[in-house]
Amino acid sequence: MFGRTVFTSEGIFAELWKEYAKADIRWGRADETVVSLELLTVLGTGPLCCYILYQLVKGDPARHYWLVVLSTAELYGGWMTFCPEWLTGSPNLVTSNPIYLWVYLFLMNTIWVCIPLWLMIDSYGYIAKALRSATSAQKQRKLT
Repeated sequence: MFGRTVFTSEGIFAELWKEYAKADIRWGRADETVVSLELLTVLGTGPLCCYILYQLVKGDPARHYWLVVLSTAELYGGWMTFCPEWLTGSPNLVTSNPIYLWVYLFLMNTIWVCIPLWLMIDSYGYIAKALRSATSAQKQRKLT
């Protein structure tokens, strides 16, 4: 175990995680996979989000590359959170309660799939358009 757990913590955020842990027990204790992924989230994607926000405010189109990187990391994190559970018969997921299954596990985690996919598709459009424009301009220069 890694120090404190949500089950032994106090405060508003601990209470929120305790509620979610009713559906996915790993979030209430210091599960190695969850802790590893959350360390990446806090130390990696957290600062990346701040950088992307800075790029957004500045109007820097390079943000689209970083949005794809961030979205890929988020999708990978979701996969690594749930795939081991599915492969082992979901021993830590409470699927017998319809609220926990469909609201906590399905709906709340679907958000973490839909938004990154949407951002990736949107950024792909911007990146592809810029590359096509650059290729077209390059061809035009060669013709003249």
